[in-house]
Amino acid sequence: MSSIPADLRYTTDHEYIKATSDAGVFAVGITDYAQGELGDIVYLELPKKGAKFAAHATFGTIEAVKAVSELFCPVAGEVVEVNARLDGEPALVNTEPYEAGWMIKLRVTDAASVSALLDAAAYTKQLAGK
Repeated sequence: MSSIPADLRYTTDHEYIKATSDAGVFAVGITDYAQGELGDIVYLELPKKGAKFAAHATFGTIEAVKAVSELFCPVAGEVVEVNARLDGEPALVNTEPYEAGWMIKLRVTDAASVSALLDAAAYTKQLAGK
């Protein structure tokens, strides 16, 4: 079974959002389940700092040996940081999806939208239906 940390929020598209030490800023990445389904990650196309996205908007693409997939923004916000390590080490998404493999940090427009995402129990239940 995939790792599903209890302190994160999840989307039905297998992205997660994780609080950072900066109030209102959240790290965004793909779940352990998603990276496992994609296989070896070889390239990511991520937005620039300052880009703004609506909830569920495409914020980039992820390329694996098996496929290229779109990345969806869990909630509306503005990109305040992009994980530059992924340029040279895209496999961090495979090895550390919830730590060093985060993709962007987002200043969230509406804090309540984060609590509206799936909690770990609901995400686990969704995966059990697959």
